[in-house]
Amino acid sequence: MYVVGTAGHVDHGKSTLVRALTGIDPDRLKEEKAREMTIDLGFAWLRLPGGQKIGIVDVPGHRDFIENMLAGVGGINAVLFVVAADEGAMPQTREHLAIIDLLGIPTGVIALTKTDLVRDPGWLELVQLDLGELVSGTVLANAPIIPVSARTGQGLDELQTALAAQLAAQPAPADVGLPRLWVDRVFTVSGFGTVVTGTLLGGKLTIGQEIVLLPEGRMGRVRGLQSHHQSLEAALPGNRVAVNVGGIEKRDAQRGHLLTLPGAIMPTFSAAVRFRHLSDAPRPLQHNAEVKLFCGSAETVARVRLLDAESLAPGAEGWLQLELRDPLPLMQGDRFILRYPSPGQTIGGGEVIDPSIGRRLRRNDPATIARLDALSRGNPAELVVQAAESRGTPVTLAQLVEATALDMPTINTVLQSVGDKVQALGDGRWIGQNALAHLLDRLVRALEGYHRAEPLRPGMRLDRLRSQLNLNAAELEALLDGATQRGIVIRPRLDFVARPDHGFQPSRAQRAAIDRLTAAFASAPYTPPSYKEAAAIVGEDVLTALIEWGELVRISPEVVLSPHVFREFAAETERIIASEGRITIKALRDRFNTSRKYAQAVLEYFDSLGITRRDGDDHLPASGNWKGLE
Repeated sequence: MYVVGTAGHVDHGKSTLVRALTGIDPDRLKEEKAREMTIDLGFAWLRLPGGQKIGIVDVPGHRDFIENMLAGVGGINAVLFVVAADEGAMPQTREHLAIIDLLGIPTGVIALTKTDLVRDPGWLELVQLDLGELVSGTVLANAPIIPVSARTGQGLDELQTALAAQLAAQPAPADVGLPRLWVDRVFTVSGFGTVVTGTLLGGKLTIGQEIVLLPEGRMGRVRGLQSHHQSLEAALPGNRVAVNVGGIEKRDAQRGHLLTLPGAIMPTFSAAVRFRHLSDAPRPLQHNAEVKLFCGSAETVARVRLLDAESLAPGAEGWLQLELRDPLPLMQGDRFILRYPSPGQTIGGGEVIDPSIGRRLRRNDPATIARLDALSRGNPAELVVQAAESRGTPVTLAQLVEATALDMPTINTVLQSVGDKVQALGDGRWIGQNALAHLLDRLVRALEGYHRAEPLRPGMRLDRLRSQLNLNAAELEALLDGATQRGIVIRPRLDFVARPDHGFQPSRAQRAAIDRLTAAFASAPYTPPSYKEAAAIVGEDVLTALIEWGELVRISPEVVLSPHVFREFAAETERIIASEGRITIKALRDRFNTSRKYAQAVLEYFDSLGITRRDGDDHLPASGNWKGLE
């Protein structure tokens, strides 16, 4: 819990109320006592009716010290909102209330102090009505208003009872196994060393536990723990905690650092956030505006990138990417405040949605906004489906992890439950059903257009198709695996893709030329026409198509064979090598009564396939095999 007041140039009752409740003076500084005004954070603790102990952070009320106040609000689960009855709400009252509302502090009590100075009951009633109207529509809309006097003790018991009731109605602070403590004070204790204090969030701390101070990354160990002046073996989330850290010097720790477990959080220079612009902000928030960011007890300068608007009017909400001057260890769900640096004024705040951005997000991009919307809802299934749809291409598990900020086990579990919305493709790639349907449609249209333009070709080459669909090699292979299983495409050869109904369709004149070429090959099967001679008979386009369709086999720039003759050469070469352990050009030439040109081209082709290797005049068996050449 923390205490917010409306003090002006002198203390109008906030710190006095804390002293009356706790017996502890929260004003630690000489200047505070001299000026009777809280300047920096003060700390106290209180035992409520029923025995519950609560920590109190007394924050400055004066508007000149708002930024000191912001350092004390991280992790607070209730607020004691102090207003002096003899003055009522002040301008800084409204700014404090706006900050409380933006941070989403779940509960609180309004203490109307100095009631002993109010002689007119009507004035007191008027102030209460004014406060009720002021907090309407905020997190304090249902907060009880308790009139009190620290001087006479009037209402103090009722105030403590109201605090106890409000806190009892709240769920226990979450323990997610990741302790985080935003440091708001650092000091040393003789004989013990460095001590840091803050409100513990997210998990427990235990004696002997290794810790790290971020963003600097200084490693240490928990030597001691205290809460409300009581030594502990373990501190639980939701409590004010003092941590004696071994291995870290006082000079290396400061307000705004985060104490947590090593390796659990990476500081970031950029975060996507959901932002609410206060209705009384002085002007629209502009793209590239410079602001101050406050989160936990940390602050830094940030540059605003508007993701879904050109400017954001006061009272509006929108998506921002904040580019930070200094790295901060942010997590999804962290609440933050933005202020203009000069003149200082709170303009809004909100929630961190994606703290792990390593690049600039595209502005006014529907896919980016849809992803952030899904992240803000926190539904793992929605996140995975949206990520599998957003790229429009097959994605790996690693890419899903990056896009959703979920861990691998969670994503694997989700993928088993969203089979109607996300399709597995190829080796470990996934795509949303809508994205897949769109991609398959593009694939079909690309192939059909190619077949119309190149009717003789057996299909579209992979490199050309990959370029047209804007996919990398692995993405295209994954897509083709899925398309082949669905009967949408065929692979006439490994490097070609075609529609299943596509076939070799030469014209009547081209068919007549092909018949002449076939007769020429049949009349001299082992010394057939050269590539140049064959092209003269049918034309180079038709000859290229015949080779691509497998009607002819080109084994060198000049030598083309019919498939059955090529298989004869392969079978006989394999037989001779198996028998003799080697083969020569002369042996193959004599066996088929061909010329040296053809025998040499055949053996050099087998060498190029790694089936044989040349050793002088001999060609010896190599590591390749004859499978597929029969």
